[in-house]
Amino acid sequence: MSSVVITLVSLVISLHLSLLYPGLLCPLHKPPERQIVVGICAMMKKSKSKPMTQILERLCKFDYINVVIFPEEVILEEPVEKWPLCDCLISFHSKGFPLDKAVEYAKLRNPLLINDLNMQYYIQDRREVYRILREEGIDLPRYAVLNRDPDNPEECNLVEGEDHVEVNGEVFPKPFVEKPVCAEDHNVYIYYPTSAGGGSQRLFRKIGSRSSVYSPESSVRKTGSYIYEEFMPTDGTDVKVYTVGPDYAHAEARKSPALDGKVERDSEGKEIRYPVMLTSMEKLVARKVCLAFKQTVCGFDLLRANGHSFVCDVNGFSFVKNSMKYYDDCAKVLGNMVMRELAPQFHIPWSIPMEAEDIPIVPTTSGTMMELRCVIAIIRHGDRTPKQKMKMEVRHPLFFELFDKYGGYKSGKLKLKKPKQLQEVLDIARLLLVELGQHTDCEIEEKKSKLEQLKTVLEMYGHFSGINRKVQLTYLRNGQPKASSEEEDSKKDGPSLLLVLKWGGELTPAGRVQAEELGRAFRCMYPGGQGDYAGFPGCGLLRLHSTYRHDLKIYASDEGRVQMTAAAFAKGLLALEGELTPILVQMVKSANMNGLLDSDSDSLTDCQQKVKARLHEIMQKDQELTQDDYQKLAPTGSPSLVNSMKVIENPVKTCDKVYGLIQSLTSQIRKRLEDPKSADLQLYHSETLELMLQRWSKLERDFRTKNGRYDISKIPDIYDCIKYDSQHNASLGLEDTLELFRLSRALADIVIPQEYGISKAEKLDIAQAYCVPLMKKIQLDLQRTHEDEAVNKLHPLYSRGVMSPGRHVRTRLYFTSESHVHSLLSIFRYGGLLDEEKDWQWKQAMDYLSAVSELNYMTQIVIMLYEDNDKPSSEERFHVELHFSPGVKGCEDEENVPLGYGFRPASSENQDKKPNQGSLEDLSQDQVDQALPVSEPINIQRRSPMIRNRKTGSMEVLSETSPTQSSKGSTSHRLFPSCSRQSPEIKPASGLGSLCSGLFSASALGVSCSAPNLRDYVRTHHHHHRKPPLSPGFEGCSMVPSIYPLETLHNSLSLKQVDEFLNNVCESSSEAHAKTMKALSSLFDSQSQTSLYSPQQPLSSSGSETSLHSLCCDAVDTEGFLGVLSRCL
Repeated sequence: MSSVVITLVSLVISLHLSLLYPGLLCPLHKPPERQIVVGICAMMKKSKSKPMTQILERLCKFDYINVVIFPEEVILEEPVEKWPLCDCLISFHSKGFPLDKAVEYAKLRNPLLINDLNMQYYIQDRREVYRILREEGIDLPRYAVLNRDPDNPEECNLVEGEDHVEVNGEVFPKPFVEKPVCAEDHNVYIYYPTSAGGGSQRLFRKIGSRSSVYSPESSVRKTGSYIYEEFMPTDGTDVKVYTVGPDYAHAEARKSPALDGKVERDSEGKEIRYPVMLTSMEKLVARKVCLAFKQTVCGFDLLRANGHSFVCDVNGFSFVKNSMKYYDDCAKVLGNMVMRELAPQFHIPWSIPMEAEDIPIVPTTSGTMMELRCVIAIIRHGDRTPKQKMKMEVRHPLFFELFDKYGGYKSGKLKLKKPKQLQEVLDIARLLLVELGQHTDCEIEEKKSKLEQLKTVLEMYGHFSGINRKVQLTYLRNGQPKASSEEEDSKKDGPSLLLVLKWGGELTPAGRVQAEELGRAFRCMYPGGQGDYAGFPGCGLLRLHSTYRHDLKIYASDEGRVQMTAAAFAKGLLALEGELTPILVQMVKSANMNGLLDSDSDSLTDCQQKVKARLHEIMQKDQELTQDDYQKLAPTGSPSLVNSMKVIENPVKTCDKVYGLIQSLTSQIRKRLEDPKSADLQLYHSETLELMLQRWSKLERDFRTKNGRYDISKIPDIYDCIKYDSQHNASLGLEDTLELFRLSRALADIVIPQEYGISKAEKLDIAQAYCVPLMKKIQLDLQRTHEDEAVNKLHPLYSRGVMSPGRHVRTRLYFTSESHVHSLLSIFRYGGLLDEEKDWQWKQAMDYLSAVSELNYMTQIVIMLYEDNDKPSSEERFHVELHFSPGVKGCEDEENVPLGYGFRPASSENQDKKPNQGSLEDLSQDQVDQALPVSEPINIQRRSPMIRNRKTGSMEVLSETSPTQSSKGSTSHRLFPSCSRQSPEIKPASGLGSLCSGLFSASALGVSCSAPNLRDYVRTHHHHHRKPPLSPGFEGCSMVPSIYPLETLHNSLSLKQVDEFLNNVCESSSEAHAKTMKALSSLFDSQSQTSLYSPQQPLSSSGSETSLHSLCCDAVDTEGFLGVLSRCL
């Protein structure tokens, strides 16, 4: 009896281990495994295509699945009795495929059908396709069917007019579309009205670089049967949707073949397509199409027009091309589907994935389980080229005409950014220079040197992008006040225009890499990675997003560098592929939002003017700084300020040194220019030595004025330039650059933060002027998260297989510039959120922030909201955490970097915790993690994507005795096993790519935390991202600085506490509140981008609640690839 019990126990243990770790037990202990055979029955061109090959390779990684491809000669020539046997059949029709034989085979062998075969007959007839779509209640373009039957010609009811056609009594004015009823016939014609020139566009299956051609023929075809439908205006874009089962859909946009017929291809000759997001209704349509046609893998076409989406074609079995993420997803969905249906009947030990992973539940720092509901991040843009500016007073009538033409007199100011506008400014400059050359005594008051600089800058790059240059014109009623008596004598009466030319400030390739890598790492903010995604950090977010439960909106200011940073971040966050421009158009909402993310730097508040004057006064002292100066300049006692003042000692003497170093630098560059070897040297980002010299020469001229005093406002520009050249142009080997960097940084570390206020009261006053509208928006984001609202969520009635269709995570990302980040941080620091004396964690956070000297590129302020469903009515139900990162690391290794206390540190430990010396270090610098012994086999999870670990609650965890458990004093379960397999989605970054540093502080990994173990992740993947050695002058030669990880400022705030704080800050100033209402109103009324935003009801004092409700629902959201229409969701 005891031997039987022992045998049974050993069998149970073996089965349990085999479920956890397939392949771990030796073959002698495993029962014979029954393999599930998946048969691929299609024409060879389809079954051997790249997408099919990629997906089948991934499908074969399932332990119990084997794939058999039916040879084409067998399909065509052999009877179905001789076809290979299979348990699951993937078969689909294409040109030359014997669908009848496939149907016969399915009846004979009765395999599991991925795509129904009988329905494929219907898909070949457009009339049947439209009938089924209409029966399912799916929107179609208005259409009529013309059947031509040779035996019954009287049934053909067609009346053709000059500009319309009447089919069966239904009138279709031109433009209209004529489609053959046979779906295999791709000769679709579009007929144009005579008012537009008449003729027709003839579409066909792509041949080379053409997909259509224009024809002067205006008459419809007289033979054959056709569908006639109204033409839908889609702004030249089609959307192709690819389903894999009813719960997964991938969408791509492409240039419409009807536009000009030219196929847009990339450098590898592939048609350019852009991944896009589907609206909630479009996702519902995808589900309906998949189920109605019984095609698991199914492609169909969407037309987005007039704020609605219309299905115009269903193609049946169709794969996405060139998307690794889609290949991963498709294989996982198909593999899980096959295993779910067939594993039980073949007694294969395969566990059905637990759906609890769908709810993003994490352990809080106090040990309780909470659900992540909202992530809000305010992020500064990435690395950019130095910003440059030139001012000149103009009086020529041509400038006044231009000012009037674009409505400058309405507000007295005009901003010109569009290519056409900049071309007009360039034409005026060229004309005036020609006149100056012909007539030396002509009355053109504009200085020749300024006009030449205006012309040179506008002619840069050979084209206008509208992103890297802009011209601002300001009306001066009495002209510009002159500084000297000589100028007063020559001053003319009457109005003038102040022309300000701005250029530079473009996002660099390094900046794009920083943003994309941070976006990729930012996924790890989200819990998940269980089930199918075990071992791959960040896939919890991708699963949330792919199952339509991630409510994401991305906002950016109107600056090009900020917008492109947002697009690059989105690319990394959502594992998108392709260029940034279409991602920007589709996913980033940007408009002139009157202060939400933009700021008018030319119009300073009274407080700012006074602060700048005091700052300039102190920094003009030609003596060592006294204790009184320390008190005046750094009343908050900030260590970063005090340290910089100690470096400076005497402000004027330091400025003298800086000026001398700049002169030395320009002298060295001039010598290089004289050297024939360096004449054509290309610097970083295609800059030349001449342009570099222009940059520094202008700073040399502007920094020291004619009266010998220094213009302190130029210090940030000097630091900007030397930081850029130290990082990107270090290969030039210019002397004394490090000393110039050290001194200018010390000056900048005083001037830049103190321009936003010297005392706490001033900092708060200036911060409110900048970012009260943003604070109000953040407050609304937090408030609306826990209330019912109509966001893009999965439809509960159609959500089989998703345990929590009504739950969603709201993500709001705000990309902006330095001014808003400084101001927002000032509000949190000095606005009275918490009392430092009473809250030890806040005291630690304030000490840490005081030690941070610079809010560098990619600085992040992150707010996370959690919900505890066990406390339905308590204030403790909602839990808020505040995190911060000072952005990218500086050019040189800093000895005294401020130390934080980790990301989401455990509350119980922190009181005795000393700062971790590695908390701000790049995780890629870590030593080999001792949690994984070198001798430990790491391929346990390599084969099957369906390995599942033991569950605790809704999290997957490892046993505390597991060999992969960290040995470094971990006090909680690890969310991810150390021996994580590499996902195919993670691949080496192209170009400049180097793995971004960990998103989270190293001091908290292994402690209670929603992040995966990034140490293992970085260690495993770092070698994939090593940059090859590059020659000097090459585009990618400069390093890409790593980014400081997030540090937690506070992790036990209540939502009520934060809400009251935000409300007090926003309401504390009537002026600030008025500005808020103006900014919120502009989101509805702004005409700055009329093509993007539909007009909404204006705000009034009595209707503010309604408008705020609309705003919190993100009324500036855009639908469609080109963002034609905005809606309040």
